[in-house]
Amino acid sequence: MSGFRLPTGGAIDRGRPLAFTFDGAPYLGAAGDSIASALLANGVRIVGRSFKHHRPRGVWGAWTEDPNAIVDVTRGGLTTPNLRAAVESLENDLAVRSVNAWPSAADDRSAVIDSFARFMPSGFYYKTFVWPRWETFEPMVRAMAGLGRLDPRNRPPADNPHVNAHCDMLVVGAGAAGLAAANAAARAGRTVILVDDHADIGGQLAHRGGTIDGGDWRAFADGVRAAVVAAGGRVMTSTTAFGVYDGNLVCAWERRAQLPDALWRIWPKRIVAAAGAIERPLVVPDNDRPGVMSADAALVYLRRHAVLVGRRIAVATNNDSAYAAAEALAEAGAAVEIFDSRADVPATTLKVTPSVVVEAVEGRSGVTAVKAGGRTHAADVLLLSGGWTPTVHLFMQARGKLRWDERVAALVPAAAIEGLRVAGAANGAFTLDAALREGHAAGGGEGPAPNAPPGLYRVTPVWPAPDAPGRRWIDFQSDVTLKDVALAAREGYASVEHLKRYTTLGMATDQGKTSSVNGLAALAAVAGRGIEEIGTTTYRPPFTPVPMTVVGGRRRGQLMNPLKRLPLEADHRADGAQMREYGGWLRPAWYGPDDSDLAIQREAKRARETVALFDGSSLGKIEVIGPDADKLVDFHSYNRLSTLGVGKIRYGFMLSEAGTVFDDGVTLRLAPDRFLVSCSSGHADAVAMRLEVWRQDRFDPRRVVVHDATAHWATLTLSGPRARDLVAALDLGVALDDAALPHMAFATGRFAGAPLRVARVSFTGDRSYEMSVPASRARSLRERIVAALPAFGGGLMGSEALMILRAEKGYVVVGKDTDGATMPHDLGVLGPRAQRKDEYIGKRSLFLPAAEDPDRKQLVGLAVEPGEQPLPTGAHVVEDAGQGRRSLGYVTSSYRSPTLERPIALGLVAGGAARIGQTLAVYHLGAVRRARIVSPVAFDPEGGRLHGGRADA
Repeated sequence: MSGFRLPTGGAIDRGRPLAFTFDGAPYLGAAGDSIASALLANGVRIVGRSFKHHRPRGVWGAWTEDPNAIVDVTRGGLTTPNLRAAVESLENDLAVRSVNAWPSAADDRSAVIDSFARFMPSGFYYKTFVWPRWETFEPMVRAMAGLGRLDPRNRPPADNPHVNAHCDMLVVGAGAAGLAAANAAARAGRTVILVDDHADIGGQLAHRGGTIDGGDWRAFADGVRAAVVAAGGRVMTSTTAFGVYDGNLVCAWERRAQLPDALWRIWPKRIVAAAGAIERPLVVPDNDRPGVMSADAALVYLRRHAVLVGRRIAVATNNDSAYAAAEALAEAGAAVEIFDSRADVPATTLKVTPSVVVEAVEGRSGVTAVKAGGRTHAADVLLLSGGWTPTVHLFMQARGKLRWDERVAALVPAAAIEGLRVAGAANGAFTLDAALREGHAAGGGEGPAPNAPPGLYRVTPVWPAPDAPGRRWIDFQSDVTLKDVALAAREGYASVEHLKRYTTLGMATDQGKTSSVNGLAALAAVAGRGIEEIGTTTYRPPFTPVPMTVVGGRRRGQLMNPLKRLPLEADHRADGAQMREYGGWLRPAWYGPDDSDLAIQREAKRARETVALFDGSSLGKIEVIGPDADKLVDFHSYNRLSTLGVGKIRYGFMLSEAGTVFDDGVTLRLAPDRFLVSCSSGHADAVAMRLEVWRQDRFDPRRVVVHDATAHWATLTLSGPRARDLVAALDLGVALDDAALPHMAFATGRFAGAPLRVARVSFTGDRSYEMSVPASRARSLRERIVAALPAFGGGLMGSEALMILRAEKGYVVVGKDTDGATMPHDLGVLGPRAQRKDEYIGKRSLFLPAAEDPDRKQLVGLAVEPGEQPLPTGAHVVEDAGQGRRSLGYVTSSYRSPTLERPIALGLVAGGAARIGQTLAVYHLGAVRRARIVSPVAFDPEGGRLHGGRADA
């Protein structure tokens, strides 16, 4: 058994033992332990299984870089998945379980998968799960995918605060370089925020030690802390700066012991990235065995946790930094032997074999020996030190570029970025004196930098040949080997981005922290190019996984997206409305306590036969005012609006810059220099913002303004054959004859001493009148309408019945009957595309080759045989029901029409207009039905009812 607790030393409290379980077995740790250090202290070697082959894995690293020790942790009966054992502090009564293993990591029944490894090279899933069809394998693959298991009961409270902060300088990393930068800036009077993801400052100084300005480094660190606070700044530990965003905004996750974790949004004038470096493995045969770990991590566990990771320790290295770890471990009582690939090795009292590399690692469930120089050497731990990889993630997130530095065998920042400096090990300065100098300069320090004894770091890279024998792991968690890289290159995946996706190299939960450079070196060797020529993948935030509760903070539910409420909500409830959310608004779905289907069908049928009242107050009402109002609305709309007469209304689309339908609605021209854009309820905020953005970017803001008046006006709509009669009975003082108020026109008047606007516009296909009054007058108007409804055989109508009426007419709901690729001509609206010569949002995209594709998905109707049930919404339309079926589109809306007494449906189908009359299969959850492609207009195709006629239904 390797790994045990030393009787003295470390930063743990032996007087506070902590009980925990791992995979059901009981263990004891101590306050100050991490889960990983406690497992190592108890001699636990296998802590998890690799993702693909289920090979045994032991602890590799001591912090966020560890790809192996990923665990599910249960506290107080609630489980949090996929935590890093090296980062998580040990607590009493934790139940820790390995992931990707059952029933335990040590005895995983899926370990047999590794026996079939030869049949599972990179990309095998692309080639294997094709025949007979993907659906055959999908349940099994999905069951095996993923790592930990979610606990649906674990719903953290919504109390994670978000904090905004500004400072002169943000220093990320409180190691030697970060301390020097913060010290220089603070002593120059700058406000500094110094963040570090460990519980205390010091970085590698905490376990490697060091002398600064002639004294112990702790005295220097304490002085820096005092200087930062005295200058009005702050020192934040247990805080991870995980992302750099536009404008050098830095987001940081602060872990707090007694309070909920916090998200910090920091806007510094300058950033110093001093995040250190990560020790990378040597790519030797069987380097994934439990007991193979980072040399620096072994030193961390020794100095911080008083854990000696083994009794007979072999150290394989190509650089000088491993010697300090080896000497400390030997001093603690381990038998240590060093295998250095270089001929010129540093002076040491330890046994060193130069010019040799590890040729094999023996022992499946743990290291028992290593083979080097043709001889077998007994060992229970193998420490690997293949050089250091600068932590340049924040620099690259800020769009920095890297260059290969042969001197340190690492990718380091190339050209500087405005407002961001990289210093210390993150910049390739791997000695204490060099890190202090770089940090001092990055912090704007004047005069001499903090002093440290001269250091020396030498490294000679050892990259494996593409045809090197044995299984050599590059990405431990994802089971990517050297042979996988060579295979990907042979199959044409020579780009680093292709390599990443084809092999999953660097896509594990550590995001390539230990594997990226070795992967690049392997690809470079296969391709016969230099590492710098190969390039790097794109580093994206977050640097390490951040809980979604921290990202969301208190912005969830009503605090994230406040539910909007109608002015007349209380009146609707009093009339028995069943309220539901539509587009962010709480609106009546139907009225009455009886069965919803019966109520909805009754309301829809009554609206077609007599008259119905529904509340349209949620519709957007955005005014565009000024001499250039016509120019702005023209640019904003697919349909030209500047030709619209005062008192008239025009329906049209708003497009995205990609030419797809963004929203639809009507626009009223209130005056020569004043328009009212009435958009859909759910898009009102977005439309108002879009108008404002373009007003500022393209137009003279002094000549046009945008005012969102949605909340000011309430709109009550009467629709149906008797709508005009009922509106006339209200005595609103507005002429209602067709000559004075034709379809798509509006008139103004007054009601109860306030302005009134009556618009003749319809979303049902029947004669309709939208009556808009200030919200304060809405109750009075509604009371008058409700009192008059019985005399005309009318009633109230909710949104569900409205959805049936609009679908009968083929009217779309954007986002329901459209998708992210739908363009106006896919909906049959061709005129503006063919006729408009001026510029408008999305115009250029409408003429790209993709927009001309005859197989674009187009809006159609779908009819089923008499007596059948409505089609399921979301069902796929396919050419046939045989094997290998291909989706042509899908059902977007489906209802039973009480007026037509049959089901109706709308759908988006490839080449739909040309398919009208065809009968196609409709596939849903294993069931296959048939449907005929028809016109989307199922009711009153001539449109006579809009003008008062009673067209044959």
